[in-house]
Amino acid sequence: MTRQADLVVLGGGSGGYSAAIRARELGLSVLLVEEDRLGGTCLHRGCIPTKALLHTAEVADSVRAGASVGVQASLGGIDVAGMHRYKDGVVGKLYQGLQGLLAAHGAEVMAGRGQLVGPGEVRVGDEVLRGEHIVLATGSSPRSVPGIEIGGRVLTSDEALTLDYVPDDAIVLGGGVIGIEFASIWASLGAQVTVLEALDRLLPAEDEFSSKQLARALRKRKITAKTGVRVSDVKQDDDVVTVTLENGTTLEAEVLLVAVGRAPNTSELRAVEVRNGFVAVDDRLRTTLPGVYAVGDIVAGLQLAHRGFQQGIFVAEQIAGLEPAPIDEAGIPRVTYSHPEVASVGYTEAAAKERFGSAASVVYDLAGNGRSQILGTAGAVKVVTGDNGRVLGVHLVGDRVGELIGEAQILVNTGARVEEVARFVHAHPTQGEALGEALLVAAGKPLHTHA
Repeated sequence: MTRQADLVVLGGGSGGYSAAIRARELGLSVLLVEEDRLGGTCLHRGCIPTKALLHTAEVADSVRAGASVGVQASLGGIDVAGMHRYKDGVVGKLYQGLQGLLAAHGAEVMAGRGQLVGPGEVRVGDEVLRGEHIVLATGSSPRSVPGIEIGGRVLTSDEALTLDYVPDDAIVLGGGVIGIEFASIWASLGAQVTVLEALDRLLPAEDEFSSKQLARALRKRKITAKTGVRVSDVKQDDDVVTVTLENGTTLEAEVLLVAVGRAPNTSELRAVEVRNGFVAVDDRLRTTLPGVYAVGDIVAGLQLAHRGFQQGIFVAEQIAGLEPAPIDEAGIPRVTYSHPEVASVGYTEAAAKERFGSAASVVYDLAGNGRSQILGTAGAVKVVTGDNGRVLGVHLVGDRVGELIGEAQILVNTGARVEEVARFVHAHPTQGEALGEALLVAAGKPLHTHA
């Protein structure tokens, strides 16, 4: 049996379903193939469920801190089953809404495992789907480390999301976004956590300033972080996981989370060129096959849901002939939803100096921000500027600072100059003022800090 559409989308995650919706808005017929559940990793195994758990963790921390703000409260314990009901309820509502959204747009969804056969052709079981255009959006899966077998007390983020108890102690292998978020969750729920990172600092993709701020905050939370270390052996029995480092040190914990990133699901995409595991594309996300595009985690770069959304929209508009501008990868915002949060957009100071030859930076400490003091959070804002005063990067550390990244993105993506945007008025008292104060410092007219 053969079915025909203007666009065939292989994968119903962030990049795939956004391409399908935008294509339908532009009048194209769409067939979307998904072997699991619409929403992909972000909705079911990533962004949404982890942030739900992080909210539970935040509530637990708030109860513990009650006395410091005049509220007499005590934490009676963590109802793990209740926590998962809450998390699953959030995911379920969004999943139901997404199904309805695609149906309302008239995108036809087909259950099954799709295989790209060649230009214009996808096979799903015994059926052949033909489309003038094809979008590959097959997503990613948790990576492991050679020699470390997943199972039992050795987990990936998939298993950690459904763990039916709070471990007394946990080792997290990987100091990137996934590892730091789970370390933050478990520490707030009462576990003793140790993070192991092979590189010389946590969140190595972020500005060194942010890494140092985060490391200081984790120490205050009694989370142990060991950087520049590598694992040589992992053993487990019924009660404990033993991790041996290359320097001979051994560590024991109830669970080991392997959080060393995600691998693109490209092993079955042999019809297109794959480089280092990722689908090779040009700046318009075209693969080496005519009429075939790739979006999301299978394209080298930031593996973020909002990047996938934007790429899906971009490809759909391109297919429809709108000629959208290529996506500026440097302008994509990044947030680690730990306690405290780490958020950034644009260039790190080191990358700006490498790219432009020189760069300057200013830092504003949240100690001078009234709203941050009310919330009880430490942290800081760093603004990176070029020789002409253009804002090249913004880096924030502190509770809830992820909510500021939208304004920061506008500053970076529009090429704003500090002398122009330092005039913006921010409501008082808000954390947004911290970004405003940093801009005032960069413009040479600090208000609540010394230059």
